[in-house]
Amino acid sequence: MVKQESPAGEKSKKQDVASEAAPQSEPAPQAGDAPKVEADPLAALTSERDELKDRMLRLAAETENFKKRLERDKAEFLRRANEGMVKDLLPVLDNLERALSHAAEPSGQGTLAEGVSLTVQELMKVLERHGLEKIEALGQPFNPEFHEAMMQQEDPAQDENTVLTELQKGYMFQGRLLRPAMVVVSKRPAPSDDEGTEIKITIN
Repeated sequence: MVKQESPAGEKSKKQDVASEAAPQSEPAPQAGDAPKVEADPLAALTSERDELKDRMLRLAAETENFKKRLERDKAEFLRRANEGMVKDLLPVLDNLERALSHAAEPSGQGTLAEGVSLTVQELMKVLERHGLEKIEALGQPFNPEFHEAMMQQEDPAQDENTVLTELQKGYMFQGRLLRPAMVVVSKRPAPSDDEGTEIKITIN
């Protein structure tokens, strides 16, 4: 004998199958449930600070290395520049030694002055090639930027504050003052006792 299910039982089975096939939904939050905890803002700021600090330290290290490299390059440049000047001065030294050698000979006294004069000219050419310039002083108006007055001398034929004598030459090096010229400067003669005195003659 086949047992027949009632319509109510069949409907209950269909509901159970549908319930199992449907995705399980999360239960609705209750009033007493605690909210989810978000990321800590202090920790994010701390991480960002540490990252910026690390970048600043790396930048400071790179800057320091750059400065040291510049100093090494500058020292090397100066060394090579001095080396070039010394090399250019070697022929001048050779000529001075030759002049001294000839001066020691009995017949060499006459040529000593000429040899020294030529050597001085050669030396000046070498120094000028490296940036040395002679300051013009003799007969020029006194300029405190380039001249150093050692004394004053009366000279009625010259304007006041004119360089009369150059005691020591002055030089510029690559556009900058290396040594001022030591000079004697003119001044007006002091008035005599008779000057400016009026003589009155009375005629009776």
